[in-house]
Amino acid sequence: MIDLTGNVALVTGSSRGIGATCAMRLAEAGADIVLNYCTSRTAADKVAEQIQALGRRVAVVKADVSERDDIESLIEFIEDHFGRLDIVVSNAASGGFRSMMSITPTNFVGTMKTNVLAMIQLVQVASRLLEKSPGRAKVIGLSSHGANMAVPMYGCVGGSKAALESFARHLALELGDRGINVNIVRAGLVATDSTSNLPYADMMFEGRKWRSMTGDRFVEKEDVANAVLFLASPLSDMVQGETLTVDCGAQVHV
Repeated sequence: MIDLTGNVALVTGSSRGIGATCAMRLAEAGADIVLNYCTSRTAADKVAEQIQALGRRVAVVKADVSERDDIESLIEFIEDHFGRLDIVVSNAASGGFRSMMSITPTNFVGTMKTNVLAMIQLVQVASRLLEKSPGRAKVIGLSSHGANMAVPMYGCVGGSKAALESFARHLALELGDRGINVNIVRAGLVATDSTSNLPYADMMFEGRKWRSMTGDRFVEKEDVANAVLFLASPLSDMVQGETLTVDCGAQVHV
């Protein structure tokens, strides 16, 4: 049983989907939660109600994590209201689905700011709190198969996820001796509001049947959240700079 009682966890982009499920899983393990959203306040409030029902402290904070000023305000809020920060889950993502030939400089920069720079700046700003964690503090980024596989209309997002994984390794190198672990969870295809809008989604979800190594059970949001929980816990203290893939073995199936 993983016990995170007393820990404070920030989960970005946690009003819905995998982010919301990660926040709930950490709360179930005993952590107090800071929910971050950018546009979906109503959805974030619903998640907060569920966390409160577990008896945990919870705060809902609007912040665009692609912007340094918003990150600084977010971390300042956490320090003022919770006094500590032990776990950061960098889940917020953007980019849209488009061909490589239609990517614009604006789209590229926006995607990289939200999907890559956000985690870097979160760590930069929050490091002074993370270093004070009684145990090893944990930073976990959320990646996807687009980091190492070509997925139709996913080039910009996929490229940003590959960059995220690389930056996580370098952050781990620099922060490991300061009591901070940095790791990545790379999720396979999971049914969410976002993936339902992915071009050729029906074909890709159908294809899971032939690529799975776990029979007819496929990856769900809860499976990704369980991997995040492991990396957020003391059980992963010796796991550093790694990318943990959760995909039913689809990545290694040929």
